[in-house]
Amino acid sequence: MPVLTRLIPSPVVVDIRAGALDDLGCVLADERISHSGKLAVAVSGGSGARLRERVAPSLPGADWFEVGGGTLDDAIKLAGAMKGGHYDAVVGLGGGKIIDCAKFAAARIGLPLVAVPTNLAHDGLCSPVATLDNDAGRGSYGVPNPIAVVIDLDVVRAAPARFVRAGIGDAVSNISAIADWELANRVKGERIDGLAAAMARQAGEAVLRHPGGIGDNDFLQVLAEALVLTGIAMSVSGDSRPASGACHEINHAFDLLFPTRAASHGEQCGLGAAFAMYLRGAHEDSAHMAEVLRRHGLPVLPEEIGFTPEEFFRAVEFAPQTRPGRYTILEHLDLKTDQIKDLYADYVKAIGS
Repeated sequence: MPVLTRLIPSPVVVDIRAGALDDLGCVLADERISHSGKLAVAVSGGSGARLRERVAPSLPGADWFEVGGGTLDDAIKLAGAMKGGHYDAVVGLGGGKIIDCAKFAAARIGLPLVAVPTNLAHDGLCSPVATLDNDAGRGSYGVPNPIAVVIDLDVVRAAPARFVRAGIGDAVSNISAIADWELANRVKGERIDGLAAAMARQAGEAVLRHPGGIGDNDFLQVLAEALVLTGIAMSVSGDSRPASGACHEINHAFDLLFPTRAASHGEQCGLGAAFAMYLRGAHEDSAHMAEVLRRHGLPVLPEEIGFTPEEFFRAVEFAPQTRPGRYTILEHLDLKTDQIKDLYADYVKAIGS
């Protein structure tokens, strides 16, 4: 019988531990990513720039590029600045915006990317997608997976707590996203990639059920691994389906309807996931998810991120328009404002205060 296998796009190196940043140069050399040390390092003017002094001695052959923001124009400018430098790889050192700019720029000039995130705000640190602001609002651009992901738990712990908490919301929302994928399979016959679904679901469950918190190295290790696994799951499936359902539609709706007031991606996704679980009738799971999110200091009600219930109703009703063609519990129920209002009142009672 023939043996059938498939190649899974994934990083050559995943190094998650305390002190990992100090060994960055050695890791890249040992894994044959950059023997010469000729690297282009993209940093922000914030956390990345502050770490430059620490990292620069271990990367003596690197050129450093400061990125102004997280826009498509910033990424194109970065690619132009690095072009012709004869580098072995691009290193993105900083938060999500810097990583996404570096992803796009590396893909544009045909170089591998090494992702070195300074916080765990969302699952984009290892995904095949760069999310960048553009003239139309915000766009998602397909890029290769990072060739390496290096996460220093000491650096992550020193990041603002809100950014780390946001990653919890994004990871936990996988559970709701997989439930939406399964719904689309039952109702629409949409194919499920079982490996991608298993990876994303288990990543979310590991974070949901871990008893620790963001000051705990064991918990940060699990959260970082979950975010990396989620990115690989998206590569396996070829799209964001394993990690994006009604939860992310609600998040996108907040971003589009209230662009100057939107909260962080992970905060909005966690809230969206808890509500979406309630909508599909998984009331106990919804209450448990809300309990865990609260324990980590994450919002489970719109008022906790500065929105009125009425603004939340508007976002939920608008949400299906953000991802045309994606089938989730929101498309399935096709809710109108009065129905959303009634279901939200029941959700508030179910999760308690």
